[in-house]
Amino acid sequence: MNTPQHVPLPVVGLSGFEANMSEEEGGAQAALHRFAADVMRPIARELDLMPADQAYLPESPFWQFHQEAFKLGLGPEALAGLDPAAAARMEGIVVEELAWGDAGLAVSVGAGGMPLVMAHASGNQELIDMCNGKLGCWGATQPDRGSDGLILYGAERHPGSRGNKGNLQATFTDSEIIFNGQTSAWVSNGPVAQVALLDLVADYGDGFFEENGDTYGCNVILPLDIKGVSRGKPLEKMGKRSLPQGEIYFDNVRVPRRFAIATRDDYALKHAQAWAHAGTSMSHISTGVARAAFEMALTYVHERRQGGALLAEHQLTQYRIGLIGTKVEAIRAMARHVAEYTRCSPRPHPYFTASGKAFCSSEMLTVVNESLQLFGGVGLTREFPIEKLLRDARAMQIEDGENYVLIMHYGYLLSQLHQQENWGRN
Repeated sequence: MNTPQHVPLPVVGLSGFEANMSEEEGGAQAALHRFAADVMRPIARELDLMPADQAYLPESPFWQFHQEAFKLGLGPEALAGLDPAAAARMEGIVVEELAWGDAGLAVSVGAGGMPLVMAHASGNQELIDMCNGKLGCWGATQPDRGSDGLILYGAERHPGSRGNKGNLQATFTDSEIIFNGQTSAWVSNGPVAQVALLDLVADYGDGFFEENGDTYGCNVILPLDIKGVSRGKPLEKMGKRSLPQGEIYFDNVRVPRRFAIATRDDYALKHAQAWAHAGTSMSHISTGVARAAFEMALTYVHERRQGGALLAEHQLTQYRIGLIGTKVEAIRAMARHVAEYTRCSPRPHPYFTASGKAFCSSEMLTVVNESLQLFGGVGLTREFPIEKLLRDARAMQIEDGENYVLIMHYGYLLSQLHQQENWGRN
């Protein structure tokens, strides 16, 4: 008598339908998952309920989180020795787990390490020492220069217009750089950072503009405990309340010229490279948030009874769970593809990275919204953390580049590839 064979359930991991995860990757994922569950989520919930003017004070759990995160060794050396493809994959695993814990704290870690990452890239030991062990920020947006700062090509501007020199400006002398103006309130870690990577326009002695109307720029790393630097209050906002954001003011602030890591001749290229690499994190963060929401919904529908059965036993619920589960896998696939291309391509481009951020965060919002819908009315209460995820997800449609603007830039890039490289003509 033959015994019928049944199809076994597939093998899945913490993050879903993973194949060929190495022992090192699995170990890193498991360790970060425990950290995200045991440290990040409780602290993030606490910070979410606190007023912004109290949430980041020295005794706040925000600093407890960073003390514990520092022990994880997530600095530039963490990926050293890995080939580009392996580094891209490991980065995705790490950032996804941190974002599964909390998106705001994950951004705080990423933005906090930007000055150190760029100091290492510059090879300037003085700057590396300045950034080591310090919480950083990336000052790239200003009150009157937000999306304008993302324009790489003059042809994208309104015809006849010049680049936006913004509110925060640098003036170069033979030996110094002088800063005046302010960042926007959206600088992550701005109210509490100890060191900054500034991305802004510069006057090298003949004004801020090139002949074609483009602005000269610079990247500079500088400490924030020097004369002339002051801060605004932490921003009260709807989502990502665990992430301190606020203005930084510069009143005749002076640093040595050697603190610049990109100047007139190489700024455009280094700006594009930094944006391309930094932007991948937002795609991975979208993956983590989407997965967190999906898992909450999956658990809830196996607990809540309606219509005489568990929600999970209704076919409509199974369809809805299947749909958002598919989207989570698609978001992860896009995020890792963008990361691999950015690390492995001989010429990565921030507009392609931007397309990944826009796609992943947009689909993530759909996942979170539908997950909350499965909770019904209780999903709108603070009894369940899904409502917090919806607020965080909504913020990410604007954060690090508003999504419509990013897709517009990607469309421009595709058009230029078609016109100048004959791409897509076959």
